[in-house]
Amino acid sequence: MPTPLKALAEQGQSPWIDYLSRTFVNDGEFAGLVDDGIRGVTSNPTIFQAAIAEGDAYDEQLHEVLEHESDPKEVFLALAREDIRKACDLLRPVFDRGDATRDGWVSLEVDPNLAADATATTNEARRLHGMIARPNLFVKIPGTKAGLSAIEETVASGIPVNVTLLFSLERHREAAEAYLRGLRRLRESGGDLATVASVASFFVSRVDTEADRRLEEIGGHDELRGKLAIANAKLAYQTYKEIFSGSDWDELVSAGASAQRCLWASTSTKNPAYRDVIYVEELIGPGTVNTMPRETIDAFQDHGGVEPTLERDLDGARRTLDELANAGVDYGDVVAVLEREGVEKFTKSFKELFEGVSAKREQFVAS
Repeated sequence: MPTPLKALAEQGQSPWIDYLSRTFVNDGEFAGLVDDGIRGVTSNPTIFQAAIAEGDAYDEQLHEVLEHESDPKEVFLALAREDIRKACDLLRPVFDRGDATRDGWVSLEVDPNLAADATATTNEARRLHGMIARPNLFVKIPGTKAGLSAIEETVASGIPVNVTLLFSLERHREAAEAYLRGLRRLRESGGDLATVASVASFFVSRVDTEADRRLEEIGGHDELRGKLAIANAKLAYQTYKEIFSGSDWDELVSAGASAQRCLWASTSTKNPAYRDVIYVEELIGPGTVNTMPRETIDAFQDHGGVEPTLERDLDGARRTLDELANAGVDYGDVVAVLEREGVEKFTKSFKELFEGVSAKREQFVAS
């Protein structure tokens, strides 16, 4: 019997982990999860902040870096570079098996403070790509309105992109179209489309959290609670199938292009009243990724069920959006608030990360 993670792969879905730290990479835990079926990694500033600020795993290198660098952001990148490169190297056998645009990816995020500046985001994406210097690095770019042109420019430069912070069906479609524009420009410039890939990180549980909060304020409609996130993701998958098909797409595929897969992010269950693996079990389908925190992976390995669910009851998914609208929940406002808050949260996490680096520096000076 395959592990539940490997059973996901048999359904065409790639299980990734939303966690990265030095001890995780160095102590064999990550390698063990790869053996169990994990096929990619996403990282974020919150995780790095906790790893650097707590414990002493980074202290030796931090001492060395601080001898020639004082900017907290550059100090962080010097520390993160080692972890990201090691993770890329551990996943390189996965990346090298078969289609190199499929799995074995590690994601590193562009500073969200640049999210409103497309040019600065593009330049930072190029810098991170060059700094890590691994073919299986995804640069994470927020899928905001300003981020769309940065996504296109980055892909046109031949750099793989993880489009993050997607909540709305409209923005997801726009991100896919930006990826296509980038691919066409790369082909026109003589670039190799086979070296570029993308995922669209479509956030899930946060959508239910916000919609449920609004339903509670309205009162009643208990049958609609915990329904929007899964319905939203199912409809996003239909957008993916629509955009990455047809004769125009087939031409790009013949030139080496791969589709921008839906990546289900924020898949831990926030509401304890809901099943702890609901955002994994209900979104299983081919050509997708689910990136899970460690506790969700543990829960899924323990009692997760695997069967194709992503295209079940699509009419019901569409009805859910209509019923929520009739109940007074404004879908457009829900996803707009989540996008804005998502950028704010990531920006705050970077600020706390830089403050943590500065605090470590002060500790070293004092000692």
